[in-house]
Amino acid sequence: MDIDANGARRARSGSPDPDRALAPDPVTLLDRFREVRSASLELASGLTAEDQCVQSMPEASPTKWHLAHTSWFFETMILQAGDPAYRCLDVRYAHLFNSYYQALGPRHTRALRGMLTRPTCDEIRRYRRHVDDAMESLLRAGRIDAGVAALIELGLHHEQQHQELILTDIKHAFSLNPLKPAYRPVDPLDDSDGLSRPIQWMPQPGGAQPVGHAGSDFAFDNEKPRHLVLLRPFLLASRPVNCGEYLEFILDGGYRRPELWLSDGWDAVQLHGWQAPLYWEPDGCGQFNVFTLHGMRALRSSEPVCHISFYEACAYAAWAQARLPTEFEWEVAAASWPLPCERAGTIRLHSNAGQLDPICGTVWQWTRSSYDPYPGFQPYTGAAGEYNGKFMVGQLVLRGGSCATPRGHIRTTYRNFFPPGSRWQFSGLRLARDP
Repeated sequence: MDIDANGARRARSGSPDPDRALAPDPVTLLDRFREVRSASLELASGLTAEDQCVQSMPEASPTKWHLAHTSWFFETMILQAGDPAYRCLDVRYAHLFNSYYQALGPRHTRALRGMLTRPTCDEIRRYRRHVDDAMESLLRAGRIDAGVAALIELGLHHEQQHQELILTDIKHAFSLNPLKPAYRPVDPLDDSDGLSRPIQWMPQPGGAQPVGHAGSDFAFDNEKPRHLVLLRPFLLASRPVNCGEYLEFILDGGYRRPELWLSDGWDAVQLHGWQAPLYWEPDGCGQFNVFTLHGMRALRSSEPVCHISFYEACAYAAWAQARLPTEFEWEVAAASWPLPCERAGTIRLHSNAGQLDPICGTVWQWTRSSYDPYPGFQPYTGAAGEYNGKFMVGQLVLRGGSCATPRGHIRTTYRNFFPPGSRWQFSGLRLARDP
């Protein structure tokens, strides 16, 4: 093991940012560790054991798998790599809860995670406590170096990603249940239907503009390095497209007009029979109901349209005689926009009209940019190097964070990414135009 000047063991898996100069604050990091870990359990607290076992499609995962996988990350990347006194609760968990890290050994098939009736939910909670106890002991000792602290911080942001996935995945599962169960009772803050402000077109000057993360606060490797991009002047919509506007697209035959669609998108419409966003259901009277984490309710025209694919976003933009922004246009414009003001741990279960002012925190917004490395991109060292870079092909970038993204996890340089046909995430669109 490598030993730093204070005697702390350095993780073999490598630091996500080995050049960090700031010494870690173990007390602050311990508080944050407890906050993030308890938030995951809170998200699962209203779910039955049966709810937590279900896997509704290969792209989704059971709730209890998310709870276990995020524990596996801390166990493997930090405890096993840097603490020779640590003992695994069950060595078989490494096979079950490794997601895609080829360098760390074989994995259980992703599409079969729903078959893991064992370990039970109680056993997974015991696993979490085992890992948490060891991590808290490590943090209370106060002898971790900046590299290990950066790995812990990566693990916390990784867990926040899975907190959003817990919600997206259980929403998909509940939507397929004929009983249409609600994940949580209606939140009064989400139970109003305000009036959307008309879209305003915000002029952006273009030119050579800096993009990418800068500073000492956390960012994933795919957000770096900061660099210049050359942009033409453009206009960006003041808010995301809402459900009422998207309904006009549907009523105007949007899903029946191939001239609006990319070729692959039109194929997807025909193959899957898409006629509206995911979770929209005709009410028999010419309108739609929508399934939410609060259960079924009437569609509200002022809310941002959500659960659409990149293909649908592009088709709507063509119909609206506009386009999707590139991720760089979006980021440059976002630098002058307000961010969500809720406290760091806040998660919403539905995007309502009252959240339309910030550029972030309503719906993930599809961009017209493929998920590629920035010039000079350097992945994390060690096993963590598989975190992002290996997925830089065949994916499109989304920006902005959603109602279900933990607020402390949102920033304007964040690059989310999914295949163009994905719809089960909280994904919508914001339009751009040329002057």
